[in-house]
Amino acid sequence: MTASPDAAGSGPAYRVVEVVDVTDHALEAALNRTAGEGYRFESIHFVTQHGSRRPAMAFLFFTRGGASARE
Repeated sequence: MTASPDAAGSGPAYRVVEVVDVTDHALEAALNRTAGEGYRFESIHFVTQHGSRRPAMAFLFFTRGGASARE
């Protein structure tokens, strides 16, 4: 999912990447692919199932353009 900049065009564009195969190789590939498109990595969130410590999926959050939420 990608959101467009705000009406003035100065806000950041966001991208959320869902990774179902939560392995180091899959996460690295998703990070490198999206960063290569000009997005800046912001955060990662893991989803676990009840009773399991192994992540079932991960969401990678990126921004591009404008000021990021951290600035």
